[in-house]
Amino acid sequence: MPELIALNSVAPEKVERLLDDAFGADRFGRTAYLLRKHSKPIAPLSFAMLEKGEPVGSIQCWPVRIGDFPIVLVGPVAVIPKLQSKGIGHQLMHAMLAAAAKIEEPVMVMIGDPEYYGRFGFSAEQTGGWILPGPWEPRRLLARVSNGVAIPEAGMLEEEDRAL
Repeated sequence: MPELIALNSVAPEKVERLLDDAFGADRFGRTAYLLRKHSKPIAPLSFAMLEKGEPVGSIQCWPVRIGDFPIVLVGPVAVIPKLQSKGIGHQLMHAMLAAAAKIEEPVMVMIGDPEYYGRFGFSAEQTGGWILPGPWEPRRLLARVSNGVAIPEAGMLEEEDRAL
């Protein structure tokens, strides 16, 4: 049974190996990486799943913004290939959302499959006017907005240098 721990408790090289296994070594060219190039993960929202002391899954969250409006970038959500479709990603998402509820549920954004992440409250309904610093599919730019917060209708999603 995998154990959930804080991501910052895992050696960074082990997290990088997990991400390479899940997404390939060419992952650094993806647009989401441009949004977190110089920042550090938000520790209270970033987790790893360990099995026999080794990471088999992780979720990271990063500070981004549109203008002065702070947003949490969710991802990558990574699971080693042999354990994908076993519920680890689901557990990681629920752990992150439970932690986010403790810090007043910030507005969140991610680039992902709406068919999967819709079950966690993410949709592209409010992101149509947002732009990114690289290529993206508009249907895959997903936001999660809680508590009726008014979010920017348009603007460039940018890296933020401060954490929550």
